[in-house]
Amino acid sequence: MTEMVYDAPSDRPTEAIVTAWWRTVDRWSLAAILALFMIGLLLGLAASPPLAVRNGLDPFHYVTRQAVFGVAGLSCLLVVSMMSPVRIRRLAVLAFGAAFVAILLLPVFGTDFGKGATRWYSLKVISVQPSEFLKPAFAVFTAWLMAASFDDRGPPGKLLSFMVAILLVLLLAAQPDFGQAGLIIATWALMYFVAGAPITLVGSVGAGVLAFGWFAYENSEHVARRIDGFLSSEVDPRTQIGYATNAIHEGGIFGVGIGNGTVKWTLPDAHTDFIIAVAAEEFGLMLCALIIFLYMLIVVRSLLRLVRERDLFIRFAGTGLAVLLGMQAMINIGVAVRLLPAKGMTLPLISYGGSSLIAAGIGLGMLLAMTRERPQDDFDDLLARGAHGQ
Repeated sequence: MTEMVYDAPSDRPTEAIVTAWWRTVDRWSLAAILALFMIGLLLGLAASPPLAVRNGLDPFHYVTRQAVFGVAGLSCLLVVSMMSPVRIRRLAVLAFGAAFVAILLLPVFGTDFGKGATRWYSLKVISVQPSEFLKPAFAVFTAWLMAASFDDRGPPGKLLSFMVAILLVLLLAAQPDFGQAGLIIATWALMYFVAGAPITLVGSVGAGVLAFGWFAYENSEHVARRIDGFLSSEVDPRTQIGYATNAIHEGGIFGVGIGNGTVKWTLPDAHTDFIIAVAAEEFGLMLCALIIFLYMLIVVRSLLRLVRERDLFIRFAGTGLAVLLGMQAMINIGVAVRLLPAKGMTLPLISYGGSSLIAAGIGLGMLLAMTRERPQDDFDDLLARGAHGQ
């Protein structure tokens, strides 16, 4: 029956791959993705020159690298978005295996670049953060397991996906990278909810997350320091949150003007984790609202298209990928405006970082592929067509 739905004969002549892709892809989401990338370059021009000068580099060193990584990420997006869901599933399984092994080997071969968390591989010219590539692969791999559990003789996919999620959370927390660990478990929980999880189970997972958070607070000085700083009634103006908060206040609605911001000279991560503070200070609330709108546009349009999707794997995978994008953006912006504790998480497509930009391109390419228009005929119509020999 699945073949009848998705491989139903069509009167349309055979199309070129690019033509078929352009006809079926969500062009509004594609435009929003390109707009976010261009905003990232604009903010990179504003935020990164001070860091380059401090490091004795060409003022546009980081902007040039961001453009190169961004083009690579957009190229990956275009290629992946033209793939079939079956091919994406195979690609994701291989990528998940490679990223999982890379995370396992981080304690031996990884580096922390002086930030207190071993998350990267240093390859001299570039550095690679495997957790960035793990996230989109995890969403698709988990969707495959969950969809398989609906087959009559299928494996216990939901249970297996839960075990995989917990293992990843433990590995990421050991780095420590509690932000990515929380993102993984939240993505799994929402995908499981879409797959029909009972509310009691979802509540149990939530309680488990809170218990784990309390354990981390009691046993990790790194976590305790960040949570205490978040809960404090006063913000130390010499901390990253203090600089970001002041920049957002200074920006107001329309900003202080391009090049007139000061936070980029004092905030170490102004071009990565706190890029939204630069946007708020120099361009004001108007640009921040546009950025949030673009993320919402991608997520909402993707979910609306997935509601009509019959294939469970495509529905679950698309939901996971959309949720990943939306929650990562929400966490990054929430940290900057002090709604969430500091997490050390990039803003997709906007923050500087090769791993982040390329992984975002791959993940969004998968999302565009999952949300492409496909025949969704009613079963009664298909049966009637078969009865008439069509």
